[in-house]
Amino acid sequence: MKRVFALIKMEFAIVDIETTGGYAAGSSITEIAILIHDGKKVCDRYETLVNPQRPVPLSIQLLTGIDDAMLAHSPAFDEIAGKVYELLNGRIFVAHSVNFDYSFIRHQLEAAGFTFSASKLCTVRLSRKVRPGLPSYSLGRLCDTLDIPLSNRHRAGGDADATAILFSRLCAWDTEGHLQAMLKKQSKEQTLPPNLPKEDFEALPQCPGVYYFRDRTGKVIYVGKATNIRKRVSSHFTGHNPNPQRQHFLRNIYSIRYERCGTELFALLLEAVEIKRLWPAFNRAQKHHEAKFGLYLYEDLNGYLRLVVGRHNKYQPGLHVFSREYDARNLLHKLVRHFGLCPALCQLDACDGRCHGETCLACGPADIYNHLVREALEHLNRHLPSFLVMGAGRNEEEQSCIWVEQGSFYGMGYIDKYSDLQTPEDIKPLLTPYTGNAYMMQLIYSHAEQNPQKVLQLATAGAEQGFSTRH
Repeated sequence: MKRVFALIKMEFAIVDIETTGGYAAGSSITEIAILIHDGKKVCDRYETLVNPQRPVPLSIQLLTGIDDAMLAHSPAFDEIAGKVYELLNGRIFVAHSVNFDYSFIRHQLEAAGFTFSASKLCTVRLSRKVRPGLPSYSLGRLCDTLDIPLSNRHRAGGDADATAILFSRLCAWDTEGHLQAMLKKQSKEQTLPPNLPKEDFEALPQCPGVYYFRDRTGKVIYVGKATNIRKRVSSHFTGHNPNPQRQHFLRNIYSIRYERCGTELFALLLEAVEIKRLWPAFNRAQKHHEAKFGLYLYEDLNGYLRLVVGRHNKYQPGLHVFSREYDARNLLHKLVRHFGLCPALCQLDACDGRCHGETCLACGPADIYNHLVREALEHLNRHLPSFLVMGAGRNEEEQSCIWVEQGSFYGMGYIDKYSDLQTPEDIKPLLTPYTGNAYMMQLIYSHAEQNPQKVLQLATAGAEQGFSTRH
């Protein structure tokens, strides 16, 4: 009895809209229906076509039956904004996949000068809780399964009527108080994507790690890293960004998997590895975290071997690759200083005015100069840094280990703090090998420089000779 009384005290605005496209920032509303519901029945109704002040795409016309001629003499949204705000203000905003309708209406109300915010209730999510295990939770399929009449499909009024019947039945069937729980202020239920079980979110830990968003088929569509997995995942679902990528992204999230990590660096590296391995549809930035510069060697027309820095080309890989031009040129300057190479032939600086055209007279015969170049490269390859970066583990009994070998990322993993490991070589078989890139090495080098106490050097000959190969 208490539950029914609580619902009577609430008022719900059941909303459905038709639009010119799939996202609020670049599309407009063409039709809107708002049904005021008291928890038992519909007690008021508002429905109108809306002139979007732009052409309706043919695909939308075919789906909804709404064409430009029908909308020509309909009011623009600005003309009805006051009425829409009056109907929605102070009521629970209800819709099937509520974030879609809410994002459009909030966006257009704000454009019309109204500040709007409301509690939301998604009938997709409520249906999943009250009637779990159904084959589909799309409005059409739910109506078929639950024998709800649905006429005038893909029109705001018809879909809103069906949603209102569905909502009334869910309220009557909800003997466990799911609706009340979803409306609690501290509940994150309405911020979650419509197809993501709340249990998946609640199972997320508050620790560093990598998380995976998966679609209906289980395919990973996004990989992210976090210092606090739950907090970071929650941030994906808050706010009301109306851009298309976010709208499609949220609708495609059906489950979350995660991997705990001991440190943020470990999470960053695992994220990079997994994006490269899985190539998720909604990851953008890290797909372009490839080397941008390289150290190249070529022989000029006068027979001189030239070491130069150039743009990285995947079809002509350099001797060494770098994320930043500064690091590449810095390394080449060191080679010039330590081996007496000609800065002009390395395209760094003039050679004290003694370079003439393509030939540097100060460098002597090409065969002698080329011997210096080969010596420099042999030294560079011999003294590329090898070291371990140690860090916290996923629990008190272990620690993380990241292995760099001859300037390249070898792999990483976790080791038991109390295991009887005698040498660093005992650690290596316990790690998982991975393929690295310049971006990952930049992360490792930066962390190592900021946390030298966590670095265990495996080869220090280069450093002993005053020559660092960090790049």
